[in-house]
Amino acid sequence: MSIERNIKRLRELKQLSQEEFGKIAGVSSKAVSTWENDIKVPRMEAIQKIADYFGLKKSNIIEDTESSNIEILPKNEIRIIPVYESVSAGFGASARDEVVDYIPLFIANDYEAAETLCIKVSGNSMYPKIEDGDVIQVHKQDMVDSSQIAVVLVDGDEGFVKKIHLEKDYIELISINPEYPPKRFDKEEMNRVSIVGLVKRIIKEC
Repeated sequence: MSIERNIKRLRELKQLSQEEFGKIAGVSSKAVSTWENDIKVPRMEAIQKIADYFGLKKSNIIEDTESSNIEILPKNEIRIIPVYESVSAGFGASARDEVVDYIPLFIANDYEAAETLCIKVSGNSMYPKIEDGDVIQVHKQDMVDSSQIAVVLVDGDEGFVKKIHLEKDYIELISINPEYPPKRFDKEEMNRVSIVGLVKRIIKEC
């Protein structure tokens, strides 16, 4: 059946125990266990409570989604994230605070959503991983590990999307496209570079 798979998927999505999930549905943890093991089928009243909690239709829980390319995403975890003005992935461009679009993203909690922004990239220095016109999802943070791809500001103005190579006495901003040489900042010059955030996802137009 499909109900047991969908129930287990939803419970694990929220990282809930069977007891916690049972409270949502108004049943015992033992009842949840029988559902997930396809021993018993939940009553429609319990399905309605689960659907209400996750912001879904009852059909999302009852119908088979295992063989489909459609994934259940609770609507209360779809966040509308702003897309900001272009930050160059080539020779640099002024990083602006202008919102040019909004995009819906699946983000599990309010804290993560508050720390997320999107930027439309221009330039081809990160080709083929990041292409001109791609939108990148960025988690705002002021530190990243060496070899990670991040959004950085140079001199507080020029914005870049680069792979970071970090050593004790220098930092390099590295392009994936070999046509673009690394930008290196030694010792005191390292202070010219500030991390805006870590690139978490690349969103390409279909």
